[in-house]
Amino acid sequence: MPNYGPAQPPSTIDWTRCAGVFDVDSKVERLDELEKLSGEADFWLDGDKAQRLMKERNDCATSIATVEEPAAVLRDVRDMLDLAELEDDLGFLPELEAQLDAVAITLDKAEFARTMSSPTDRSPAILQINAGAGGTESADWAQMLLRMYSRWGEAHGMTVELLDEVPGEEAGIRNAVLRIEGDFAFGWLKAENGVHRLVRISPFDSAKRRHTSFCSVFVVPEEDDSIQIDIDEGDLRIDTYRASGAGGQHVNRTDSAIRITHIPTGVVVACQAERSQHKNKSFAMKMLHARLVDLERKKRSAVKEEIEAAKMGINFGSQIRSYVLQPYQMVKDLRTGWQTSNTAAVLDGDLDGFMRAYLLAAAKGEPLKALSDDD
Repeated sequence: MPNYGPAQPPSTIDWTRCAGVFDVDSKVERLDELEKLSGEADFWLDGDKAQRLMKERNDCATSIATVEEPAAVLRDVRDMLDLAELEDDLGFLPELEAQLDAVAITLDKAEFARTMSSPTDRSPAILQINAGAGGTESADWAQMLLRMYSRWGEAHGMTVELLDEVPGEEAGIRNAVLRIEGDFAFGWLKAENGVHRLVRISPFDSAKRRHTSFCSVFVVPEEDDSIQIDIDEGDLRIDTYRASGAGGQHVNRTDSAIRITHIPTGVVVACQAERSQHKNKSFAMKMLHARLVDLERKKRSAVKEEIEAAKMGINFGSQIRSYVLQPYQMVKDLRTGWQTSNTAAVLDGDLDGFMRAYLLAAAKGEPLKALSDDD
């Protein structure tokens, strides 16, 4: 925290930004309404409704406190700075700076919490990785991404499950599907939708030339109960095949792997994680449901998405992040400009900085214009 001096209150802090960001006025009005409702004689006649309203009441009170308590601290600090100026006493400035640091941390956490406001943000995430054109190079890059997201999930105490994997012809994988379950799994991972670009000296090129590889990452929430999807068995083509991969007597011995094609939409899902064909089919149907829900959600909000896409300049299928290992070390998000030279940590799952930058910018409605690597 910089030393502002006794005559200068912290001008870099917007004293009213809390209220603007969290819309305190509407929260206060709603809290008053809920207080009146909870006091009515017939409030508890409908138990389920009453519990929902009480939860909303508590959420409103928490939101208001999140703003008002730091604001009170900021007012006290400003008063103390004025007093320090009058008395020419700098002795308690370190304590005031510590209070400002604590307030800044609290506000950052509260502001980031706003990015996780959608009901689907708490859902498990289904993450699919697809290698692009480029043969072995892209297949190896896809496997690196699979490891990166697995390590990210494990570092956050999440359950990471490999539902499907198709090996590459020589190395790596052509595609893979992960199920990641934990606190706000989809809320975090929705920042990863798009095309990821790798630049490096190829380990498969005897001439040690530099290669560029692309992979796409597609993330959907496992379920969305607000959208009902009825899947007609007659619209499905279900294929069984032998599981591929390393280890175990079961592998390549029975046709336990399942591939389901939804004929009307062309959506294809597969699962070979379990030994039981029945369990693999169950997982595959969950994935299919999630994909169809995602399609329906996009269909219902097509106009809004067109507006947002025009504003942000991005959509699924565009390059969102560049991982450069040669001739220099740099990972850069082309939507937000967030970057780091610690490429090893990123490829080992250290993605929070990139995710936070994207989610905060999206929540604020900031333009997310695709940049070049040189910007």
